[in-house]
Amino acid sequence: MPLKGKTIGILVGPGYEDLEFWVPYMRVREEGAQVKIIASKGGESFTSKSGGLTAVSEVAAGEITADQLEALLVPGGWAPDKLRRDPDVLQLVREMNRLGKILGFICHAGWVAASAGICKGKRATGSTGIKDDLENAGAVWVDEPAFREGNLVWGRVVADIPDYCRELINALQ
Repeated sequence: MPLKGKTIGILVGPGYEDLEFWVPYMRVREEGAQVKIIASKGGESFTSKSGGLTAVSEVAAGEITADQLEALLVPGGWAPDKLRRDPDVLQLVREMNRLGKILGFICHAGWVAASAGICKGKRATGSTGIKDDLENAGAVWVDEPAFREGNLVWGRVVADIPDYCRELINALQ
């Protein structure tokens, strides 16, 4: 279990994308990682975009530090549009980036990276719906299923989750 002993955070918010949350969550657990579900507030219950699944946050973004995590994953859906408005979420993302820790973004999650100001000069991907936002944040848009750019791991859309998870696991080992 190559990730045994590592703690990985995953952000959640209202309208998160089911598969982009639960598949990476289960994949890193399968490799032995402990996963902390993080939101604007701890103890909140969130329904997925499809309305089929619920995730409960364990800790607020303002109550956990980058030193406590090996990586932070951000799923897509509608949640990133809400999460990027939370200064504690943005501070956690910035601090993770400053420390060179792995940050994973898939689909609309790039909104959080853009709002955190960590995209400038970096290759990025996601849903084509946020292409302009990423470019306006200084990113270089790349239309690829998944890739790693330094400490940032990017995935395009739900169909690319297998590629995204492979990139995540490789980056975390």
